[in-house]
Amino acid sequence: MDGTQNNNTTQGVETKFCKECGQKIAKKAVVCPHCGCQVESMGEGAAAAAPQIVINNSNQNSNQNNNINGGMGVYGRRKSKWVALLLWFFLGAVGGHKFYEGKFGMGIIYIFTLGLFGIGLIFDLIGLICKPNPYYV
Repeated sequence: MDGTQNNNTTQGVETKFCKECGQKIAKKAVVCPHCGCQVESMGEGAAAAAPQIVINNSNQNSNQNNNINGGMGVYGRRKSKWVALLLWFFLGAVGGHKFYEGKFGMGIIYIFTLGLFGIGLIFDLIGLICKPNPYYV
């Protein structure tokens, strides 16, 4: 050899060619510094070993929603929209529909104010019309 270096070494560092761009890169390189493509797998390094996963979860909770509130279930008590509308029509001023929904406090207020002076009755009518049938309270 007449003073020229071997094709596989550059300044004492072993080299190889990138599989994507063809540039010379260090033999131990995993990612090409020229094109950024991965040229080798991680190999025998620290990342080759499977990671240690430690789970410190001692949660023993279970879902108990099935029979809460006296058997009402998750959604509450099932009510019919049409029954509530009939009660609103005949007994709305004295809170009949509120007592049907189980809202006894509002029912008593409706008795003493005759449906919140009629304004509450209008809001309740709109609310009952917009509810699905059946609805849950």
